[in-house]
Amino acid sequence: MNGGSDMTLAFELEALKEFASPESVFEDARGWTEYIGVVSEKPTYVVTNFTRKNRIRQDFFSGPRGKEESLAGVKDQFDTERYVYVGVDDADEQLAEAVEWEYLSVDDAAEAADWVLATSAEEEMDDSEPVRDDWP
Repeated sequence: MNGGSDMTLAFELEALKEFASPESVFEDARGWTEYIGVVSEKPTYVVTNFTRKNRIRQDFFSGPRGKEESLAGVKDQFDTERYVYVGVDDADEQLAEAVEWEYLSVDDAAEAADWVLATSAEEEMDDSEPVRDDWP
């Protein structure tokens, strides 16, 4: 992605689930962001289970608060030049605008950072030669 590393990056949980390797996305983004985390309207344990399963270490998460309150709180707590929110739909884009964050769709984020979406990984596997399962 373009820009400096003085950035706070937040992923909507559903956006993060669209990547083939959420762990790799976080590892890569740590190289050019100051702070990174996940926000969601889902209960805290849902986010925690997903991040644990994918070995994601986040600097912040929404906890029991909603996404709007979480993003506003993150902006108050972490002082960076840019605040970028990666989401999945128009509601996420409107939310970003409401809390004065830059919005990036999951597709645009994947393209800009060369991250692989799960659907792309599945398509690549579909295009590969079939594996013989009748071999001893």
